[in-house]
Amino acid sequence: MSSVGTPDPNSGWLSDEELAETRRRLPLLYVEAVPVRTDGMGTVTEVGVLLRANAAGSITRTLVSGRVMFGETLRNALYRHLEKDLGPMAFPQLPLSPVPFSVAEYFPIPGLSAYVDERQHAVALAYVVPVTGTCEPRQDALELTWMTPAEASSPSIHAEMEGGRGTLLRQALASVGVLG
Repeated sequence: MSSVGTPDPNSGWLSDEELAETRRRLPLLYVEAVPVRTDGMGTVTEVGVLLRANAAGSITRTLVSGRVMFGETLRNALYRHLEKDLGPMAFPQLPLSPVPFSVAEYFPIPGLSAYVDERQHAVALAYVVPVTGTCEPRQDALELTWMTPAEASSPSIHAEMEGGRGTLLRQALASVGVLG
């Protein structure tokens, strides 16, 4: 049993203090997922966007996202974060290949890229992932909003997304041929 703030040494997690120190020194690897619903031909018909309260208390829209743990495969990390954010009955259809549609580089300083994360320098591998089950947002997600690709790519949704994720969402829609 570990003490508060100290993770199990074999868990792949860092304590809060170790994470803060690591964030100051190294880029961290993340996976991000755009959950979608498809028709029988594999065309994206709906896009899922999470509604969350951020650290500042503002309500924003975002994507499924999270760190890759030491020793964890990309597929396992992607599955874990989809289940964490969408619930165990979402039934994500993970991509056969671990090749993302985009690599997003987040910086704590605005202007270095389209993506900003004030906490850290991070690299995120981004995927479009069809889900076939029932999605019940968990953890810090308030809700999952399903919208058409045209709605998801609208300027109003883009403006509600934090850290440049509106740009990433538009890239996701373009990668599957449904940018509205």
